[in-house]
Amino acid sequence: MMENSIVLSVVDIGNTEDLSFVKRAAQLYQELVSKGAAIGWVDPPSTEEVTCLLRELAIASDKGNACLIAAWVGSDLAGIGCWRRYNRPTHRPHADIEKVAVDPRYQGHGLGRRLMNHLISAAVDAGIEVLTIDFRGDNERAAKLYKSLGFIEYGRLPRFVAVGTARYDKMFYALDLR
Repeated sequence: MMENSIVLSVVDIGNTEDLSFVKRAAQLYQELVSKGAAIGWVDPPSTEEVTCLLRELAIASDKGNACLIAAWVGSDLAGIGCWRRYNRPTHRPHADIEKVAVDPRYQGHGLGRRLMNHLISAAVDAGIEVLTIDFRGDNERAAKLYKSLGFIEYGRLPRFVAVGTARYDKMFYALDLR
C-alpha cells in the first residue's frame, strides 16, 4: 500500500442518505466484529444499527459535538472512527473516541495511527480539552498505539467486558490536549 494513496477526511454525516457510505461502514464493522474485533458489539451490527449510529453522529456533528473520520484507499473504506463530546454539562469540554476500525487488508501499515492522529487533530480544532478512549484489555496492539500517541491509562475494570463466557478487563486511557 502506498502511503500517498491514503486519503483521510471528515465525513459530512449530515446526509445519512448516502447509502453507499452507510453500507460500506456497516460492512466494515460487520466483518471486524464477526472476526472477534472489540468495537462495542458482541454480534455483527445490522446495517440498521450502523445507520442509527451515523444518524446520532450527524445530529451531534451539526452541533459541533462529534466528528467522524474516514480513511480511504482508492474507493475502499479502509478505516473509520469518531469522537463525541460527553453529554454531562461538567464534562462538555471533553470527548470520547469510539468505534475505531481498520479493514484487515490495511492493518499493519500505519493507517490506525493516521486515523487516530486525524481524530486528535479534529478534536483540537473543536476545542476539546481531554480525549478519552476505552477498549478491551486483550487488545495489546491498540494499547501500544494509544500509548505511543501520548494517551495514559487512568483506570481499569478487571473482567468487566463479557463476551459469552469470556471476561476481559476494560481499559481507560486519556489524552490531555490542553
